[in-house]
Amino acid sequence: MSLPSFPNKIRSIIVSVAILLLVAGIGYKMGERRALPAVTTLLKPIRNVEQPSNQPFVDFSLFWDVWGRIERYYIDASNIDTQKMIWGAISGAVNSLDDPYTVFLPPKENKEFKEDLGGAFEGIGAQLGLQEGRIIIIAPLKGTPAERAGLKPFDWILKVDGEETINWTLTQAVTKIRGAKGTSVKLTILHEKAEKPEEVTIIRDGILIPSVEYWIKPIHTITEISGSTSSAKLRTEQIAYLKLSRFGDRTNEEWLKAVDDISQSWKTKGMDGLILDLRNNPGGYLDGSVFIASEFLKSGLVVTQTNSDGTKQEYQVDRKGQLFDIPLVVLINKGSASASEIVAGALRDYNRAKIVGETSFGKGSVQTPQELEGGASVHITTGKWLLPKGDWINKKGITPDVLVSMNGGTEATSDAQLAKAIEVLLQ
Repeated sequence: MSLPSFPNKIRSIIVSVAILLLVAGIGYKMGERRALPAVTTLLKPIRNVEQPSNQPFVDFSLFWDVWGRIERYYIDASNIDTQKMIWGAISGAVNSLDDPYTVFLPPKENKEFKEDLGGAFEGIGAQLGLQEGRIIIIAPLKGTPAERAGLKPFDWILKVDGEETINWTLTQAVTKIRGAKGTSVKLTILHEKAEKPEEVTIIRDGILIPSVEYWIKPIHTITEISGSTSSAKLRTEQIAYLKLSRFGDRTNEEWLKAVDDISQSWKTKGMDGLILDLRNNPGGYLDGSVFIASEFLKSGLVVTQTNSDGTKQEYQVDRKGQLFDIPLVVLINKGSASASEIVAGALRDYNRAKIVGETSFGKGSVQTPQELEGGASVHITTGKWLLPKGDWINKKGITPDVLVSMNGGTEATSDAQLAKAIEVLLQ
């Protein structure tokens, strides 16, 4: 989707964070060049230094002064990369906005960002964010080295290979943590509510994560709750479980294949309800949230977007779904952000589903990506979104109808949130 003031090819993204993996900063083209005479002769030829005609006067004399002094005095001239200096200047400009979601992505980071939305990359498999100047884990992706190493939402990454991360940008963190399959990275992690940090060495791997996973089972055969104390694990009813891990390039196609199977079982009365699991889903494409919500709602407003140019867009149910009547419970946690919060919030506002789990991340802004010269891109926060009843959940999140904490339990057979969701589904 696109905002009215941008080309139709530009899609709106609400990033949580697959986007948060790569954030750094953004800015604008350099303006008028004004270097000190003493160093002017040392500057390399620079193109496009004219003041943009639509901009007020900006004095760049200090910028060129510093640039010239670096070229003249820096001890290791071979280490000066003017392209990196320009990218760094742009990143610094955008960091001044104090908005972690408005980002400039140099070509390498832009390529990695697109790979994330496509679901394939190499690294540890964790969505990263910023909080209080620290790098945090938004969500470890299922089946990845990050999850196997025990990383959890809201873990602080204090060090990467012994380097302090305080005041790092997310781009710095990603550059250090990502790497080729088979290589290792040592993270110093402080778990939420823990008193002492711990060091974790993780072997990077190829990460190919499907957007959608599902199964249809009798409840007493669900291994994920076999170790829980819930009485639900003894039930014989059959339910469907549908896990949505992101809103990316392949999500809609994968979703429809899963829903076809679930819908067929529902129509033949072979099941008693559905659990939609949005835990640790960091978001993605805005139009993806409308697509998913439309599976369960016959009509109505899904989300309203207010834009920086003063306009407003209302996104309605836009297709005929197959699961209008199936009993439904939605699972969320602290790693559920942006597009996943839109889906959960819309289903809650229409009383279409009960929400179980933990309060979600709380991201209510929209970013519009624009491709730039040379393979870079800029993602600008161009608006905010509101749930059908008008709620803006930014920094607040969505509070579940039934609050259930995992209480530190990480065993594959003791998913207390899933067990409670099943209980609520069958009430």
